[in-house]
Amino acid sequence: MSLANRDNSSAWRVAVIDSPKDLEQAFDVVCACFGQQTHDGIFFALHPGWDTTAGHSAGTQRFVERWRSTTKDRNGDPNTVFLKAVAPDTEQVVGFAIWVQASVVEGHGDAPADLSTTTDLEALYPGNTAEQRYACQLDASLHRRRGEVVREKATASPPAIMVLDLCVVHPDFQRRGIAGGLVQWGLDEAQRRGGLECTTEASSMGRHVYAKLGFKQEGGEIEFEVDEEFKGREVPSNIFMRTGVS
Repeated sequence: MSLANRDNSSAWRVAVIDSPKDLEQAFDVVCACFGQQTHDGIFFALHPGWDTTAGHSAGTQRFVERWRSTTKDRNGDPNTVFLKAVAPDTEQVVGFAIWVQASVVEGHGDAPADLSTTTDLEALYPGNTAEQRYACQLDASLHRRRGEVVREKATASPPAIMVLDLCVVHPDFQRRGIAGGLVQWGLDEAQRRGGLECTTEASSMGRHVYAKLGFKQEGGEIEFEVDEEFKGREVPSNIFMRTGVS
């Protein structure tokens, strides 16, 4: 599947990543956006050493492992889809998104899971249980409402949602409609899969794009519930957004 668009200066396309070779470039985009541009505290906690050779390699490998462990629903569709936005002339990855079909009903998607069950915390922070605990608390707080909605949908038809788990565009290529293309792909796919509602945790940078495409804010700022020793650390603004049932 692909989507093409053009502005006054560049052409690009969105396509499903079908090879691990793209994931190193994808992680470069994540680092440029969350590491260098916005200095995102959640990104720092979940990807320690991202700006070192070893940390970058480890972050890339986590993406590769997640991509390789993708499951499928009862219709044979992947429950996790990795997307890339590339310039056709160079095939350089300039945008990256992850869409997840989530459900607590078997065969309809992946159930929400704690960071402690999806990530090797000891590899992330060897011997540092405090940082392991902080990473888990951030992740649990950020995704709390997502998990609640997935469980609420257990009796819906279909009993699943599509989650925009990540969406980033390299700073050099922002404001060209690339993020919108990555998001629209998932909205279209959600319709194809039975009219699934879409949700996301939106940063201050991305929420205006999501709002233009039909996402609406639910509630106020996401509150990060962490132990007292971590409360002085900076965390980015995030809100929970959803499309509603079409």
